[in-house]
Amino acid sequence: MAVHASREGTIGRLTLDRPRRAHAYDAATLAALLEGATGLAEDCVVIVLSSTGDRAFCSGADLTELKHASPLDALNLRSQQVFTTIARLPAIVIAAVQGAAVGGGCELALACDLRVLGPLASFSLPETSLGILPSAGGTTRLSRLIGVSRAKALILGGERISASEALAAGLANRLARDPLAEALAWAETIAARDPAALLLAKACLDADESPASLARERTAEAILYSLRSTR
Repeated sequence: MAVHASREGTIGRLTLDRPRRAHAYDAATLAALLEGATGLAEDCVVIVLSSTGDRAFCSGADLTELKHASPLDALNLRSQQVFTTIARLPAIVIAAVQGAAVGGGCELALACDLRVLGPLASFSLPETSLGILPSAGGTTRLSRLIGVSRAKALILGGERISASEALAAGLANRLARDPLAEALAWAETIAARDPAALLLAKACLDADESPASLARERTAEAILYSLRSTR
């Protein structure tokens, strides 16, 4: 299976497991991720999202599917729907990022509430070099976290940000030699807090994440897909 879901008490775990594809997601992976996340959120206060191995956290969309995408696919972008669902889960989600988070993999980490990074972690959004843009919440959530100027450097300038740079910029919350162990320990601390207070605080903190911004991403991607067919 591409995604494993498990729980221990009020702490859930979601693990991406497509190492031969650097944990790139296809339609089946997104479906499994959505099912696992929503299922765990029914009983878990905290969910830790990670991936197997140390080569990559997630390399984004599987390019074998992406090259066949249409403007209609962009307007109904499944990855944005899944990541937005994760962002709005009635649970606190911690990403344990041990390797590269590229493109949609970066956007998946951005959809989480907290991020713990290992020394080999990095973030990059290469979409504009492929004639597309970060449309799974990337332009909306990245600029909110690190500011528009720094977000432009990653999205427009093609910068890659290291773990230490991510911490300094506010993209990461913690650095750890073993990010999964650190994330699980943090999850235990968070899970001991009042669950109702946690979820209400999360809702207040996320209140300014505009649906209009997410809609603009999908529309812009649809335009780019249309242009691609005429080139």
